[in-house]
Formats: sequence, structure tokens, C-alpha cells
Amino acid sequence: VQLQASGGGLVQAGGSQRLSCAASGRSLTNYAMGWFRQVPGSEQDFVAAISWNTGRTTYADSVKGRFTISRDYNKNTVYLRMNSLKPGDTAVYLCAANRKGEHTVSAANYADWGQGTQVTVSS
Repeated sequence: VQLQASGGGLVQAGGSQRLSCAASGRSLTNYAMGWFRQVPGSEQDFVAAISWNTGRTTYADSVKGRFTISRDYNKNTVYLRMNSLKPGDTAVYLCAANRKGEHTVSAANYADWGQGTQVTVSS
């Protein structure tokens, strides 16, 4: 599956932003879709995941209550709504697909990745 992330940009602390991840090439049935983020010199950190079939979600503790992951069947797209943004949320955000439908926090278990979109939160 091919993934295309978009929606990043510059936002002030306390603001909101919505990222999109459009999938093409095949159906996402039985997949789990994840969002990760990465800063220079660091590994990819898990942010959130959603089961395409059931809508079940998992979040990193650092974003719980502020971020919401969702999916749109008709558009084959996954979203990440980010509220109450902090400067510490600044990173490249990447979407990824887990073919086994697992809500794993390990980036190694996601086979397909989008190119990433930069989110910068100013203080």
C-alpha cells in the first residue's frame, strides 16, 4: 500500500492541526494504521494507532487527551487531529501501515510508510 501524508505546517502553542494519510494501491481491510513522529537524531516514536476494521484506538501517553486518530472508509484515509499543541510536539509526522492489524508501538512492525509531514509548534 502507498501512503501519502499531508497537513503539516507551523502552528502556535495551544493551537490545533489535522494531518491526513491517504492510502492507495489496496484496501486497508484488516490493517492497523499508525502515526509516528521523529526528530533529528532520534528514533521514530509511536503516537497513535487505529484498527481499520473496528476503529479501536491506542495512544501514546504523551498525546492522550490531546490527539485523536480516525479513519474514513470512503476516502481510504486516516487522520490525526492534534489539539493543545506544545513545542515538544514539533517533529516530522509519519503514517504507517501494519498488515497484521496489530496495535504495536514498534515501528519495526509497520511495513509500509508515507514520506512524512513536518509539524512545527512555536512557543
